[in-house]
Amino acid sequence: MALWFASKGVPVHPLTPLAKTPAGNCARCQHHLHAPSACPCKASGLWCHGFHAATTDPNVIRNWWRHEPDFGVGVSCGPAGLVVIDLDIHHDSLPDRQRLLPGIPVDDRFDLTGLTSGYDTLALLAALRRRPDPAQDSSTLRVRTPSGGLHIWYRAPLGGPAIRSSTGSSTRTALAWQVDIRATGGYIVAPGTKTPTGTYKALPGARTPAPLPLWLNAELARTGHHPALPKQLTFPLPSRSRSTLPAGGDDDAHRILGPLLAEVRDCAYAPSGTAFSEKLNRAAFTAGGLAAAGHITLPECIDLLTGAANAARPDRQRRNQLVIDSALRAGSHRPIHPKGRS
Repeated sequence: MALWFASKGVPVHPLTPLAKTPAGNCARCQHHLHAPSACPCKASGLWCHGFHAATTDPNVIRNWWRHEPDFGVGVSCGPAGLVVIDLDIHHDSLPDRQRLLPGIPVDDRFDLTGLTSGYDTLALLAALRRRPDPAQDSSTLRVRTPSGGLHIWYRAPLGGPAIRSSTGSSTRTALAWQVDIRATGGYIVAPGTKTPTGTYKALPGARTPAPLPLWLNAELARTGHHPALPKQLTFPLPSRSRSTLPAGGDDDAHRILGPLLAEVRDCAYAPSGTAFSEKLNRAAFTAGGLAAAGHITLPECIDLLTGAANAARPDRQRRNQLVIDSALRAGSHRPIHPKGRS
């Protein structure tokens, strides 16, 4: 399994046999504290510092597993470009309902009877956004854990900002209660790895990760999983120069963006439950594609998106900007040429 993942460009590292923790450091690294980036062990073919040692080099991987055939397989999520939604089943007491979905009020109209795990809170979030439950997404790799939890593997947005890892119990950065995020700065256990309680098993469906759904990316931006981005973005415009653009963009760009921006602005009439982040993400992704194709200037995109977003949610301007910047970057990799589009 380690070599299979490496052949797909996914960096792997060994886990302690029959455990889900990284294999231990060498004696030198155990007794002398130093930054993983300054450690000479990786160049020597050792596996010190967990996911920091992850590699796709088949010769190194063969040597590792020749040394210990019972190693489990860990995947370094950041270098692999992965975002894994980790659903936990812990027998913890239900927290205050306002901590179930950080930033989303869960009022008394919602009956929480039977809500006990990350499966439930992720399904609740999806229902509020009127989106399919990712736990049922057979288009992407899903891995059942020995404890009954679930890992839902997705590819991070191309060209987007790094997505932070988090735990569902965090009071600062969390997507939902008992829902962890494994991304930059984290690793995930690969299917086939064995522990004393069982084996990580891929569920029926896709065997490779699908792209992270736009609405989930917007939720991660909303909950602080995206780092702060510079206010001024610059994208190349491959098909036309800025100097040839009509003032204010062309009619096709305005025709396509207009309804999307209207959906964002209309969210001002309802404080929640309108899928605001998803609508803003869709509008900004589309704007990025139109800008990359030369149909509208990037500064105008930012002005239009920021104006609509801040009119609808004036109390969250920083998060609005994070969603806009992330989606513009992602959209810029897929230029939109709207000729003939209606």
